[in-house]
This record gives sequence, structure tokens and C-alpha cells, in this order.
Amino acid sequence: MDDRDYIVMLYDFYGELFNERQREYFEEYYFNNLSLAEIGEMLGVSRNAVHKVIQAVEEKLRFYEEKLGLYEKNKIIYGIMDKIEDEKIKKELEKLV
Repeated sequence: MDDRDYIVMLYDFYGELFNERQREYFEEYYFNNLSLAEIGEMLGVSRNAVHKVIQAVEEKLRFYEEKLGLYEKNKIIYGIMDKIEDEKIKKELEKLV
């Protein structure tokens, strides 16, 4: 998995921890594929301001994962679930993750 995909996966786990402005900048950049300049122009801020916010969000995502490990734990759980043959147990576990 490349770094971009990894960051987006982390955002799926931790995105709600960011304020509205941080989420907006991140989502415009990663999900809508807008350039830093396009985001800055759209939101009335400099390209550099957008870059700083996105960079800060990326750093915090890595920090949260380092401390909480939700993404890694989720991968482990799904790996275990793939080995379980009992569909009833699988469905119960899926409710938890």
C-alpha cells in the first residue's frame, strides 16, 4: 500500500478527531484531488496555509495510529476473521469492527 492510501485509511479511523477546517482541507486534497492552489483559491487562503494544515493532519494521523493502533488492530482482526469458517461467528465479529 502506498503512503497516500495509508493516510486515507488512517483518516477513516481518526478523521472525526479533527476540526471542520482540517477535515475540509484534507478531504478536498485527498478525496476530490484538488491541488493546494485550488483549495487555497476556493477557500480564500494561501497555498502554503493549505499545505501546513494538510501536513499537520497527516502528522497527527500517524501519531494517533502510533499511540492507538486502530488500523493495525483492525487488520489483525480481519485476518483472523478470514480464517474462521463459522459464518455465524464471522457475522458477530463483523458487528464489532
